[in-house]
Order: sequence, then structure tokens, then C-alpha cells
Amino acid sequence: MEPSRRAAWFAAWEDGILRAAERRYCDRETGEELGWLVSPFLMGFHHAYILTGEERWLDLFEDWAGSWLRRAVREPDGYLGWPKEAGASTAAVPELFTDNMLGEAMAMRPLALMATALLAGAAPPERRPAARAWLDLNRHVAEKWESRGCWRPAGDGGVWVVPPFGLDRATGGWTDGYARRAQGGFSLPANKQNQVALWMLDLHAATGEPRYRERAQAWFCTMRARMRLRDGGRYWVWNYWDPAGPWDLRADGSPRHWVGVHPNGGYYALDAEGLVAARDHGLAIGEDDLARLLATNRDFMWNGQVAGARFRRIDGGEPDPRWADRPGCLWTALVPYDARLRLVFEANHDPGGWGGLAATPWYLRLAGPT
Repeated sequence: MEPSRRAAWFAAWEDGILRAAERRYCDRETGEELGWLVSPFLMGFHHAYILTGEERWLDLFEDWAGSWLRRAVREPDGYLGWPKEAGASTAAVPELFTDNMLGEAMAMRPLALMATALLAGAAPPERRPAARAWLDLNRHVAEKWESRGCWRPAGDGGVWVVPPFGLDRATGGWTDGYARRAQGGFSLPANKQNQVALWMLDLHAATGEPRYRERAQAWFCTMRARMRLRDGGRYWVWNYWDPAGPWDLRADGSPRHWVGVHPNGGYYALDAEGLVAARDHGLAIGEDDLARLLATNRDFMWNGQVAGARFRRIDGGEPDPRWADRPGCLWTALVPYDARLRLVFEANHDPGGWGGLAATPWYLRLAGPT
């Protein structure tokens, strides 16, 4: 990318994220929305700080992080959380007032990344106490989900599950499902599993503690086992969700959720992010697997047009009217590995839009500082 275009992208991103930050999601969001509405800003501020070295981005990061962290509540088992009504975000469990693993994983991840950078000497020493506190909180939250029976071995790997209980605001304790926490629950779909695994990888990088890498590796083994080859082994396809154990089955043995390819292509971009990270860390996904991911997104899903690029579903199925404009999409995580996909990204990316909050400074980092 030419310097003038890089500068224009950064200026557009800066204007976009500062305008969007006026919404102050960090002051009010809880549950899963910590992931979708708070983490993109944290990740964007993180990438901008690493890209430019300007402390104003670190100041914004600390402001947003501090706002949502201060709103944590102490729950009956002593752990901190950010619960909300119907916080499980799935109809497979009751509408409980509860924390959300995905939201917390996505929001904790940039804290781990920024802490790693600061403790490596990327900022003045007075910034380090906050970094250490962020890492301690990451460990605390990871331990919370483990203690609540949310990690399950599954075959040669493992999965994270939504717990079958929540907070009983009338008594200040847990709902009845707490007693069944080791057996009940509902496995997260693949896109959410992959986002939790990304958090585990970054927490391992930040702390050096092997248990986090082991959790990520176990999930990626499960994910890889679920992926199916099609068209003579040229392309990948996989389901949005698969049952992982008896907790995912009804009394008659049928799955508690439909099994198949999801018509919203955005979910598969999240999966690809996890799979690329797994390959980069040498966990379950190899070079041949990456080559087929590239072929799937580039050779099968993409319409071959750089300007106005469109992508079809991963299985080639008909678009669902609910996501008629997004049956498939560019898997941004693959962009560093393929020149044609980089052309597609640069031609179609809106650097100042919502999708650019984290992606724009991340992409600019690939080519070095501004």
C-alpha cells in the first residue's frame, strides 16, 4: 500500500473510531455485548498504539477498559462477572440472568494483548501496574469458567459449554441448575469456540502458562475433526454447531440444536480467524489445511471480481433472505497469506466503518509503522 493511501486509511479510521467511541458502550454493556460492542474498540486502540506508539491510544484503551471493568459484580462463588438478563444468548438454556463466556473472552483478549506489549517495555514503567492487573483479571475470569464446569473433554479434544444456571436475584444465590453444572449446559457453536480459543492462545502468550494453550489445542483438534472435504478434497466445509456430548442431546437422543451450515457467512470468517491462529501456533491445523482454507474462500466462494467482490456460502447453497447480502464474505484472517485476497480487501474495505474498528490498524501494522 502506498504511503499516501496508508495515511488516508489511518485518517479515516481515526475519524471513524473516535466518532463511534462517543456511544460509550463501555459505560453500560454487559453479557455477550462486551464482545460485540466493547472489544472492537479495545482491539482498535491496542493496534493503533502498537502501530504508532502514541500514548493517546493507550489512554483511550485504559479509559474504555476501566469503565467496563469497574462495573463488575462479585457473584456467589466469589468470581467477578458482568451478568445480564437472558445472558446465555441461546434458546438452548433458560433465559437466565447470567454472565456470558464469549463476551468476556472477547473483551479480555485485548487486555491480555496490551498487557503483553506494556510488560515487554512498550510503555513507561508507570503503565505496568495496570498491565499486571489486566493479566490477573484474565486469569481470574478464565478460572471462573473452569470452576463452573464449562470445559468438557470431547473425543480427542474438548469444548466450552454454556452453563445451565444463573444468578437468582431473589435469594442472592444460584438457580437450581448450579447443582448440575458438571453435566448440564450446551456447547457453544464453532464461531464462539474459536473466539474463546483465540483468547486462550493470547493468554498463554501473555503468561506462559501451558494450560491455556492446552485448552486451545483441544478445541482446535475438535474443530479439525469436524471439518469435511468436498469437491475431491479441494475445499473445506463445516457445520455451525455439532453436538459434543450427552449434554447436547434430548432425552430421545436427538440434538438440541439444528446441525448444518449457517447461512450467515460472517460466522465462518470468525472460524477462519481461529483456524489461521491454530496453524500459526502449530495446533491441529497444518499447511495443507491452510491451503484448502485459501482455496475455499478464494477459488470457490469469491466471484473473482476485485471491485465489488461478492462471496457465496461456504457450501454453495442458496442465500437466506435474512442474510441475503452476506451469504459469504472475505475471510480477513487469510489476507496476509494471499496476494489476490489482499487486493480484494484493499478494494472493498471501509477503513472508517464499523468493520474497520479493529481491522484497519491491524492491517496497517502488517506493513510496519505509519
